[in-house]
Amino acid sequence: MTVYLVGAGPGDPALLTLRGAEVLANADVVIYDRLSVMSLLDLAPADVERISVGKQPGEPRTSQEDINSLLVDRGRAGQQVIRLKGGDPFVFARGGEEAAALAAAGVAFEVVPGITSAVAVPAYAGIPVTMRYSSTSFTVVTGHEDPAKGEGSVNWDAVAALGGTVVVLMGAARCRSICDRIVAGGMAPETPAAAVQWGTRPNQRTLRATLATLADLDPQPPATIVIGEVAAADLAWFEKRPLFGRRIVVTRAQPQAAAMAAELRRRGAEAMELPAIAFEPPENPDRLAHAAANVGRYDWVALTSPTGVARFFEHLHDARSLGGVRVAAIGPGTAAALADRNVVADLVPKQYVAESLLEALSDEVGPDGPGRVLIPRAESARDVLPDGLAAAGWDVDLVPAYRTVAPDPAPDATALLADAEVITFTSSSTAINFTDTYGTDAVPEVVATIGPITSATVRSLGLEVTVEAAEHTVDGLIAALEDFFTC
Repeated sequence: MTVYLVGAGPGDPALLTLRGAEVLANADVVIYDRLSVMSLLDLAPADVERISVGKQPGEPRTSQEDINSLLVDRGRAGQQVIRLKGGDPFVFARGGEEAAALAAAGVAFEVVPGITSAVAVPAYAGIPVTMRYSSTSFTVVTGHEDPAKGEGSVNWDAVAALGGTVVVLMGAARCRSICDRIVAGGMAPETPAAAVQWGTRPNQRTLRATLATLADLDPQPPATIVIGEVAAADLAWFEKRPLFGRRIVVTRAQPQAAAMAAELRRRGAEAMELPAIAFEPPENPDRLAHAAANVGRYDWVALTSPTGVARFFEHLHDARSLGGVRVAAIGPGTAAALADRNVVADLVPKQYVAESLLEALSDEVGPDGPGRVLIPRAESARDVLPDGLAAAGWDVDLVPAYRTVAPDPAPDATALLADAEVITFTSSSTAINFTDTYGTDAVPEVVATIGPITSATVRSLGLEVTVEAAEHTVDGLIAALEDFFTC
């Protein structure tokens, strides 16, 4: 097997390379630094062994010799070992030392380069490290050495004389002495300078000044310092996204939570997944299997959730069985789940709630009167649709397709919720389960719901609803949050 020295990139998990994701997906053990993006570990198999070798507050640092020995031992054991390092493993990191140790021990290894913060962080701040005619070169310098002590290998006079752009990594704690030393080396004090804190992450912050005044802004680590004419450029895009920096809790079940979180992150939010609902098979799955096997007896199948679609189609072994059956979906999410299975919904109501689906189906009564309808849904759900159809003369077969349950409390929930600004509820069950598990006091200040039914449940729990989606879909909920924070 092979030891992979993988660059995790500067912070945004989307900047991991395809090769990095590929080898992580097949890992037996992941050895990672403290600054590696923790969500990247989710790309590894669920049962992967995870070993942290980064310095933890109040704990001794794992020595480089011990890390080298660990890599060699695990490599010799025949495991696929991933050494996950922030940025690029060969840029101001000890990937070279680790590779040398592996080579000396005869252990096969591969280097998977990562996107270095020296280029990515300025780009996320809207600062190009080069510009035609003004900055045609850039120099990357470690700020880990203290210029005031006159030690180390960095020739600050030479750095000052090089011209172009100077990028200093790991220099926030020594910002003043670095800037003073570069000025002493001959660079003009009024040269534009910037420090980008937590670059490429939702809490990114860009400080802009000059070489003489940047230290007065007290940049905090981790920060990337950019010095040169390009630092005056303000081509900001990352920090201008509509939900930038908002810390939003997603309570949907997996894998829907991951999909919603990805959409929120794309809009700049720090999305924190804390599922308050999970799905399990119904107590009597034979009823659903029987209904699916005999689906041709029905005039309509009415589906009220993507999960219901998934569970129903697990038992529908031949799609041709739907040939004479019309299919209704409560909303576009459910319709999309049908489309994924190459079934086009015959009916989607204008409003994505049971009341609207009931009204729409009532308009579909043929000359022979109401027909027979199959409703595969959660065991516990509102009875508006089945009761309304039955009252209108439909022959309703209500079949449990799944059960909703509350998952065990997340071990990091307290810390996660303490930092949260917004919580999203996409169903009454998520609101009830969340408050039952964590209590109403744990609910963040801004409560956002997918629609009026969920809002009514939230209010019944003694909570206020801050944002309600006009379109009762996940996309509608995200759009409502964008409107709320941009007004």
